[in-house]
Amino acid sequence: QVQLVESGGGLVQAGGSLRLSCGASGRTFSGYDVGWFRQAPGKEREFVAAISGNGAATIVAGSVKGRFTISRDNAKNTVYLQMNTLKPDDTAFYYCAAARRGAPPTREAEYDYWGQGTQVTVSS
Repeated sequence: QVQLVESGGGLVQAGGSLRLSCGASGRTFSGYDVGWFRQAPGKEREFVAAISGNGAATIVAGSVKGRFTISRDNAKNTVYLQMNTLKPDDTAFYYCAAARRGAPPTREAEYDYWGQGTQVTVSS
């Protein structure tokens, strides 16, 4: 069982940066792949980025590639999503999720545990 808590969301102007954190309970956190998803009002939840349990493999969605970076610190049981050059289109509720797959999944259905999410609002 893994419990996830997101933090770091807020209001930022276009062009600014935010770093989201996904904190996890459990002593075997390094065994879990972690992904970030987001859902904007009126839209379906979409994949943003994912990282393998040991941090060696990462996947980033094309819409955020070059602007967002995913990383993790297993000693702190935390996964980060560094978001730079934010755009109004990045406004959404951001969720982190965890799964034991051996490779970072990109589909929602492959994740077993979800956090409550954190709001990111980018003003123009």
